[in-house]
Amino acid sequence: MKKIAILASDNMMPSALAQRDDSHERDEQMRKLYPAFLAQNMRLDIVSWKSAAYQAKHYDAILPLFVWDYFDDNEMQFIKEMEKVDATTNLYNSIDIIKWNSKKSYSKELEKRGAPVIRTINANSASPINIAKAFETLSTDRLVIKPLIGAGAWRQVLYNKGDTFPNRELLPPGPTMIQPFLPSVREEGEYSLIFFGNDYSHALIKKPKSGDYRIQSLYGGTEETYSPTINEINEAQKILNTLPFEPLYARVDLLRGNDGELKLIELEMIEPYLYLSHSTGTETNNTGAQKLASALIKKLS
Repeated sequence: MKKIAILASDNMMPSALAQRDDSHERDEQMRKLYPAFLAQNMRLDIVSWKSAAYQAKHYDAILPLFVWDYFDDNEMQFIKEMEKVDATTNLYNSIDIIKWNSKKSYSKELEKRGAPVIRTINANSASPINIAKAFETLSTDRLVIKPLIGAGAWRQVLYNKGDTFPNRELLPPGPTMIQPFLPSVREEGEYSLIFFGNDYSHALIKKPKSGDYRIQSLYGGTEETYSPTINEINEAQKILNTLPFEPLYARVDLLRGNDGELKLIELEMIEPYLYLSHSTGTETNNTGAQKLASALIKKLS
């Protein structure tokens, strides 16, 4: 039987006394992953990412699916730890993918390759001068300001032109990406299409609570299962096809632009929440979990 480790942040470990507010999402996924992996003769353990390099030799593969603090704890420590893991056993997604995906400047690279992305400005900081320039360059009165390295709406701000400039502790602490606010996130929601081994698995729409724009459950966001059209699946697939590598897992997050076309807002390939409850089947017979297990076995064979 192959041994597989799922990496987690310390506050996402089942034994942690102080659990993250969204730790129930870990439990929901694991209830589906355990039987799917066992059916493929794989045993799953949850391991802290901070001890991953030390334990890597005991595992046939390691997946950092619950490292939901790497960006606000010590991103460089995380990268160094994953480099050691990658040198010892099979890391999925690979260290090359993790390094590439950890900085949201990847959207500029994808744009050059023809992917439909939301217009983005990358800046060295969220300074008043950089924000003022972004309003003019993007021809908008509302901006979403995000850290270049981050996730889960951490240190992210929606800023209206003319408002009092946000407090520094609310803004990204370093390199910043700036995008126009798209009203469709409130009117329609954000689409997520999940792929395993470059094959489409399932999809959903994430919607913010009334009056907000953040779609994460921590901020009251909700999700509903979505059946995408063939064209929508193909558009997401085209984005993945522009990559110089094939990830084991990927979540393609899309928003409808002001031109009516879907645009890439995020491509999650490090620690995406996989929303397995929006796949078909039951907890013990979940299609999405089975597709992930099958894709991993294929890579290990």
